[in-house]
Amino acid sequence: MAQGTHDYDQDPRNSNILIYINGDLLPRDKAVVSVFDAGFILGDGVWEGIRLHEGSLAFIDQHLTRLYENAKAIDLDIGMPAEKLHAEITRTVEANAMVSNVHIRLMVTRGPKSTPYQDPRASAGDATIVIIAEYKTPLKSTSENGISLFTVHVRRGRPDVQDPKLNSHSKLNCITACIQATKAGADEALMLDPQGFVATCNSTHFFIVHRGEVWTSSGDYCLPGITRGNIISLCRDNAIPVFEKNFSLTEVYGADESFVTGTFAGLSPVREIDGRIIGDGNRGLMTARLQDLYGKLIAREHT
Repeated sequence: MAQGTHDYDQDPRNSNILIYINGDLLPRDKAVVSVFDAGFILGDGVWEGIRLHEGSLAFIDQHLTRLYENAKAIDLDIGMPAEKLHAEITRTVEANAMVSNVHIRLMVTRGPKSTPYQDPRASAGDATIVIIAEYKTPLKSTSENGISLFTVHVRRGRPDVQDPKLNSHSKLNCITACIQATKAGADEALMLDPQGFVATCNSTHFFIVHRGEVWTSSGDYCLPGITRGNIISLCRDNAIPVFEKNFSLTEVYGADESFVTGTFAGLSPVREIDGRIIGDGNRGLMTARLQDLYGKLIAREHT
């Protein structure tokens, strides 16, 4: 079944991976957490998705900075400094003899509860830390042929409701958006902000190319994406006009190109939105150029 930009070829090695839980490395079928864990009961936790590229954890400092900022925002004590957590991620991939084409899901929850109740004062232990490293290679067809999007009714919320800057385990709004897009026959959901401007996708960040300029949302209603930020920096470093701004669906439909960004697949073209073909329906020149620049950035930063 298609999963948008997160599509990958199944790798039989994933059935034998070791998973990190609170310092222990356990076989996949033994890697479990308590039913009283705050992440299971309440979605009370934060997480990061990280790529392992040629033996290096891509943009690890940026990922860990965001993780610890998010943990502080929800008053969650991870229980170890970032340097130690970095070492534990490295220990996990080394225990699995992994070098490249690996996607890592790093999850931290508030840990076990004394009873199923939301109040953090009902916590009964330290944070739960889980590291799952799997062999996952994005499909080449996705990076070349792109995906389709459908604009859903589910909006990105204001920070006084649930701050969209938090990369939390509580992702139900994005899940309901994904469900609506899937039911409409699209790969992913395009989500608007409370004012009706384009915000982001349910699991990636959204860009358009308009008359040689690269546009993305203001950033007010989306997660501060690592890949999103790196693409904006690449544009600026290479004299490509780039703007974080409000824009509407009318401007999206008339765009010359569109693409989405994310840790897993990098840059992926968008060929169709709400039944409208974007540009000529093929990967555009700007998208291809930025894919090349991003690939070189990873190679340069992590060799």
